[in-house]
Amino acid sequence: MTYILAIFRSRAQAVDCNVRLKSMGVTAELINTPKEANVGCGLSIKLTHAAAERAKSIIKHANYSAFYGFYVMNNTYGRLQFGRWG
Repeated sequence: MTYILAIFRSRAQAVDCNVRLKSMGVTAELINTPKEANVGCGLSIKLTHAAAERAKSIIKHANYSAFYGFYVMNNTYGRLQFGRWG
């Protein structure tokens, strides 16, 4: 399954963003950042591709100082592939 992760360098901002996205009707889940990212505070927001398009706009307008970027996470047969998105 393929997901988009919104990665933050601040736990507080990751939690705040997750609450903001959910309050605006975006399906989002707070998860531990995969070690393959080699960045962040340890928390990311997991989104479907459809939800990521809306989340991208919301996060951009929120001006989170600790937002690192969007990454694609693809888990195929137990193998995790990870890379920059958008």
